[in-house]
Amino acid sequence: MVAVPANALKKWEKVREFALGLPGAGEEFPWGESVAKVNKKVFVFLGVDDGSHPLGLTVKLKDETSHAHALTSPGAEPAGYGLGRSGWVRIPLEPKGTPGAELLCDWVEESYRAIAPKRLIAELDGH
Repeated sequence: MVAVPANALKKWEKVREFALGLPGAGEEFPWGESVAKVNKKVFVFLGVDDGSHPLGLTVKLKDETSHAHALTSPGAEPAGYGLGRSGWVRIPLEPKGTPGAELLCDWVEESYRAIAPKRLIAELDGH
């Protein structure tokens, strides 16, 4: 069991809370991993909080600028299982220099917008 740095755990908790607060979002645990879904589709993989894996998250970033920016995070990489080709990026939360919770939440929202149905995006935008 590896001790998770408190700041990484705080970021993870903020991001999880933000993701689950988006319209229509819910949490499921496929493959022993926490994921946030909307309309039965994953928009953020939140990882496994069991101390055996580094804490991190995986988001779908279609905007080239945010996708490139996310890949500059320490330890970030295109997601495995072929998801990287579709814009999914894995961002570890433990290394020094990892983005703050606010930017991570922006990326979660971008991922949500790429997956969510238009009616829920309109609800998010207050229309």
